[in-house]
Amino acid sequence: MGIIRSSWQAFGRWRKRRPFWGATFLLLSSLVILWVPMQLYEISLVPGSMVFVGFFLGGMVMLMGILSYAMPRLSTLLGIIGMFSAILSIMGALGGFLVGTILGIIGGALCIAWRPQWADPAAPLAHHEAAADKEATTATS
Repeated sequence: MGIIRSSWQAFGRWRKRRPFWGATFLLLSSLVILWVPMQLYEISLVPGSMVFVGFFLGGMVMLMGILSYAMPRLSTLLGIIGMFSAILSIMGALGGFLVGTILGIIGGALCIAWRPQWADPAAPLAHHEAAADKEATTATS
């Protein structure tokens, strides 16, 4: 029981240091966006097909979600690129029937708005390098 509790607390500390929900929505959006080109894969090699654009933009949204987990300092930039890619996916993948586009917009907005929990409330929304590296334990003291 102690192992589960300590693992859950470690996950909670990891989650608070990242734009967790924004990155999660971006990943979910990418799966929905990529579903459409995967169903149309047989015709994707036809010249003039826009299915390749759907694969590319869905992959971009997925990459921005993964990078948001890995590099929380760049969450503003990654959120903008992820949101832009989700909107553009309407051309090549119908935006995952618009569900993927809406999830991508929400995820990108959450990544843009994210700030570390222990950051100074008076600080501007731009992320400071030192704020992203602080431990969660310094916030409680």
